[in-house]
Amino acid sequence: MSHSSSSTLTPALFLSHGGGPCFFMPDGLRGEMGVNSPSAKWFRNLAVEQKLDDVKAIVVISAHWEDSEAVLVNSHASPALLYDYYGFPPDTYKLEYKAPGHPKLAKRIAALINKAGVKAKTTDKRGWDHGVFVPLKLVFPKADIPVVELSLVSTLDPELHYKVGQALRPLREEGVLIVGSGQATHGNAGSGQTKHTATSFVEWMKGVSDLAATTDVLDTIKQWKKRAPGAHASHPREEHLVPWFAVLGSTKPNREAVEQATSKTTSATTTQIYDGAAFDGKMSLAAFRFNN
Repeated sequence: MSHSSSSTLTPALFLSHGGGPCFFMPDGLRGEMGVNSPSAKWFRNLAVEQKLDDVKAIVVISAHWEDSEAVLVNSHASPALLYDYYGFPPDTYKLEYKAPGHPKLAKRIAALINKAGVKAKTTDKRGWDHGVFVPLKLVFPKADIPVVELSLVSTLDPELHYKVGQALRPLREEGVLIVGSGQATHGNAGSGQTKHTATSFVEWMKGVSDLAATTDVLDTIKQWKKRAPGAHASHPREEHLVPWFAVLGSTKPNREAVEQATSKTTSATTTQIYDGAAFDGKMSLAAFRFNN
């Protein structure tokens, strides 16, 4: 892959991918996340609004793939889809997304992560889960950009996944879009999730994301359970938050660039690019863009 100048560093994104195949379902069947919902429309406009027109490849860290020992990197040249959701309308098990894989890039990613001190290995034995194909089918419907999916390590350790993001950062200089696919809040009635706990947690996420433009935030995310308001309510198990840790790791604090920025178009800071919600505000669909 050819190298881009630092001035054209490809952004990194954290996306809340909703519930199962919700954005391909009739309105009203899944909270406020149907095919014609504001959130679905936002996803469909994302590539244009965020000027993602020069992406050479996409790397997705998904909340829906874990391994107990290593970061697994999908190296299949043409992965099938895993319909890893249950009890949804029959049509949602016929969705297609025929983007190519990228075995060569997958091999390089595994090498970069291993070099960073985190165990990683490639595999061609798995398809793409809905954490990959649901958002990408909306954002890049032509399915003409190669995609590589990465798993989480089931310890869900913040520092480990931050290091994964750090290992991936050089790829952003080559036109590779890093996407953390999870959920800003993923609580339920049993965890005590309310609109207030969800809103408070997302405000904390926004603060940390903005801080990442000028400061290394590893110590902050390592203590997220103590520091974030509504932490347990919003993430009783944090697999949907961990992709955000990886995306944060792919950023590089740049205080000088932030101080010199004069407008939103030149800003090196993070922007919260979406603040939608579902289920009466209890499920946040917040999304973040990282430019640094």
